[in-house]
Amino acid sequence: MTVIKIIFAGFGGQGIQTMGKLIAYAGLDSGLNVSWLPSYGPEMRGGTSNCSVILSNEEIGSPVVINADIVVAMNNPSLEKFENYIKSNGILIIDSELVRIQVKRQDITIFKIPAETLSLEVGDKRYANMVVLGSLIKVIKTLELESVIKSINIHVKEKYYTNNKLALEKGFNYIN
Repeated sequence: MTVIKIIFAGFGGQGIQTMGKLIAYAGLDSGLNVSWLPSYGPEMRGGTSNCSVILSNEEIGSPVVINADIVVAMNNPSLEKFENYIKSNGILIIDSELVRIQVKRQDITIFKIPAETLSLEVGDKRYANMVVLGSLIKVIKTLELESVIKSINIHVKEKYYTNNKLALEKGFNYIN
């Protein structure tokens, strides 16, 4: 791996920023150079939320991601906005239960994750972001699942650790 550029996007309250932070922390803990750039509207919940994360063995010149290797879209507006940010032969990961519109691109690999259903198996649909993050970890093959679990242990409140870990593993194991 030289550089991986990821955009996470969805509504505020879906854990978009948390996904970005956890992957960035795991990258740092793994010795990579990392950039995390959040962007969100003034609303607490329901507004737009996205962040860009760059993981690299090299120095990172800019935190801005235009040609993303991966886009994670957790709702229809996010897919509409960021689908064209994915480079040719890049990857799109969507929450298939919330993204109902068709993907227009033919030159990318698409992973459809039933995030709410899988998170309900953990006990609460609020863990959908962790399910998707687990799938992302499997897809990028850059970070070890254990390094992300370690980041959860360090950076998430202790009472949420077990379910976040289970949801992460659920998403990781969903991808073949």
